[in-house]
Amino acid sequence: MRIHNTESGELEELVTRRPGHVDMYVCGPTVYGPPHLGHARTVICFDMIRRWLMHSRTVTFVSNYTDVDDKIIARAREEGRSAEEVARTYEQVWADIMRRLRVLEPDRTPRATEAISGMISMIESIVERGHAYPANGDVYFDVSSYAGYGRLSHQSLADLRAGARVEPGEHKRNPEDFALWKAAKPGEPSWESPWGPGRPGWHIECSVMSTDAFGMGFDIHGGGSDLVFPHHENEIAQAEAATGAKPFARYWLHSGMVNLAGEKMAKSTGNVVMLSDLLEVHSAEAIRLLVAQTHYRHQLEFTEDLVEECERAVDRLATFRDRVAEVLQVDSAALTGPLLEALAGGRDGYAGSGGEGEVGPEAEAMSALERSMDDDFGTPGAVAALFEMTKRANAELDTGRLDAAWSWAKALAVFDEILGVLPPAREEGADTALVEGLVELALDIRRRARESRDFELADRVRAGLGELGILVEDAPTGTRWRRDRRQTAGR
Repeated sequence: MRIHNTESGELEELVTRRPGHVDMYVCGPTVYGPPHLGHARTVICFDMIRRWLMHSRTVTFVSNYTDVDDKIIARAREEGRSAEEVARTYEQVWADIMRRLRVLEPDRTPRATEAISGMISMIESIVERGHAYPANGDVYFDVSSYAGYGRLSHQSLADLRAGARVEPGEHKRNPEDFALWKAAKPGEPSWESPWGPGRPGWHIECSVMSTDAFGMGFDIHGGGSDLVFPHHENEIAQAEAATGAKPFARYWLHSGMVNLAGEKMAKSTGNVVMLSDLLEVHSAEAIRLLVAQTHYRHQLEFTEDLVEECERAVDRLATFRDRVAEVLQVDSAALTGPLLEALAGGRDGYAGSGGEGEVGPEAEAMSALERSMDDDFGTPGAVAALFEMTKRANAELDTGRLDAAWSWAKALAVFDEILGVLPPAREEGADTALVEGLVELALDIRRRARESRDFELADRVRAGLGELGILVEDAPTGTRWRRDRRQTAGR
């Protein structure tokens, strides 16, 4: 497996500290408001990376909550609440939306406010080693004292100095220095420290929480590309200056940004698509597919047309799943529940549908999945392999070749295990037989209309069914129908 290391700028073989296990830390949200698509893109990318790593290894995944920050304090003033109340509210909003997006929960979610004592200890060590200095109740990291500062972002100290400045109220020796500890201001949350009451700077928290979880030299540290500088650069400097040990993390992975109307999606500028709004219109699976179609390191250009295309593609996957379930004589729900999970665990034997001397579409798809994901988590290649498999398997179903249905179901299970783009099957209700009978009656009327060349009536029947959430498809083997998930789900 090769992954792109931001620090080296190259693809490197993944060699973990413990064979067969990955320790992974990804910077989490600052919980001062609801998340937007830019946040989701980073989280979904690392969710798919994590899922692929879990395919062949064990993984410990840690992602934090930043629950003390200038933005949280400002929101608390606006809402007339405490900073803690604001943080807990939006922490829950974040968790709820991530569940809706089918993101696996982290193994640990430490909060910054729970790690204050560790931050104070790390800052004390940095000061004792001569890499930081107190100033009027603040503590600043002396960037000039640390050799190698800028290696992650590939910037020289001269470049950094050119863009640095001193903000009002700061007591830095040098403009490029950054705060480890901030003296308390009236009305703000604060903790006692050797330098007086105050609160931590933003960067110190992740140095402490990641090393609390894994120690120095853990395997993968990740986040959005907007965190490379200054946040991740400063994390490295702090952790290595405090301990004298290197490296802080072995591999650095960064996901690209989301662009809306040609500009970076950012809450600060109002150029955002809020996830709560997007999920009112589109399925979690379509959003995940939208993310998967672009390599995690590249910019994602968002348009409504693109997510609509993804919605239609997810519907095609649902149709394929339903056809396979029909051949296997199981309910479609069985292929999105425990049976599908069990199939995903059995990853051998995908060559069932090939003719003599041929390899079946599911075997080729699985090989393409492994090649793509082992090459720096190439989800676009995995998506292409998934839809090529369904196209070829559908063609075989159309010709009556059904013997490989179990292999198709197994391959589909593995793809969904990694990408999370297979929609839930509709639940069977008490009115199922009545609905199916009425639909079949309408389709019989349409068939007779077409036979008598009354195409206007046939089109009216099809359009009417569509308005009721019933999609009609004409295939070489006959007419099929299915429910439109978005209409039947109330979207």
